[in-house]
Amino acid sequence: MAGSTLGNIFKITTWGESHGSGIGVVVDGCPAGLALNETDIQAFLDRRKPGASRFATQRKESDSVEILSGIFEGMTTGTPISMLVRNTSQKSSDYSDIASYYRPGHADYTFDQKYGFRDYRGGGRSSGRETIGRVAAGAIASKLLAELGITVTAYTQAIGGIEIPDTECSLEMMDINEARNNPTGMPDKETSLRAEAYLKQCMESLDSAGGIVACRVTNMPTGIGEPVFEKLDANLAKAIMSIGAVKAFEIGDGVKVSSANGSSNNDSFRMDDNKITKATNHAGGILGGISDGSEIILRAHFKPTPSIFQKQDTVNKNGENITVQIKGRHDPIIVPRAVVVVESMTAITILDLLLQNMTSKVEQIKKFYDK
Repeated sequence: MAGSTLGNIFKITTWGESHGSGIGVVVDGCPAGLALNETDIQAFLDRRKPGASRFATQRKESDSVEILSGIFEGMTTGTPISMLVRNTSQKSSDYSDIASYYRPGHADYTFDQKYGFRDYRGGGRSSGRETIGRVAAGAIASKLLAELGITVTAYTQAIGGIEIPDTECSLEMMDINEARNNPTGMPDKETSLRAEAYLKQCMESLDSAGGIVACRVTNMPTGIGEPVFEKLDANLAKAIMSIGAVKAFEIGDGVKVSSANGSSNNDSFRMDDNKITKATNHAGGILGGISDGSEIILRAHFKPTPSIFQKQDTVNKNGENITVQIKGRHDPIIVPRAVVVVESMTAITILDLLLQNMTSKVEQIKKFYDK
């Protein structure tokens, strides 16, 4: 199976299945000398682990991380960092029926067509548990970005039709502590309570919900991104769209630009003391695939959890039309646990392009080698 590796310099390879022995990641290209321990990683993993609220799967996993290599005396050594999270609460019997049919909205059918064989226990590699490796790697990337003064902050912007307007989504106006402590991941208590009531209705109807995760990157330097095929926004889109349930991706004004005019969509440049800035940020911090120094704003649109407890029509492996009712432990919504996944994938992508940018000018190379 190809396709489990992302990045050029800061490179991650995830491995493992939902109901296998464990899930993990190998991170290559992390510079030596970064203070790092399992507590740093665990703080990120705790934000996505199951069973944290009534709106998350009740699978009970501690998601405790073990760092197997790449760290000595609390510092990165520059060698590959291997991390493992063991699966301890598998209930594979919940999935025994799935071996014979294809669940609507899942990757069962496509995996079978591609490989002629699939791990039906919780979806195998297509399970949401695969994101554990991404989050562990994202914790490292975020810590290294923090050393450069760059912050990556994600939150839930919408659940179903309940949304925090873009005009109220500046980091200064939001309560990120609220987002980190309520069950929706929304940075506004009133909106979160309305979303919680909506999710309760979905659960009573044996249904699920989708939503939007937004992410903001502050203190981003200008000039990051490698045209033509390694653009910053293109790489961010690939990274975010690689998250299993994401069906759409936006930068800045996103889809709204298709109904805008140039006069309203263009961001005017201006001088602020001796620094070039923009009067607005419709572009979301990226022009020509390169960061322009403004805040980067992106949004990921997540589909509703496909595992619902209503009866659904499908087809079995014998080519027969059947009706099924899925059982097991499933999230009624993916979005709150996916916030840290979006944050991690954004951090990994930005760090990789920051490292690539170090060789973009001859003077930078001369300065590094003191010539």
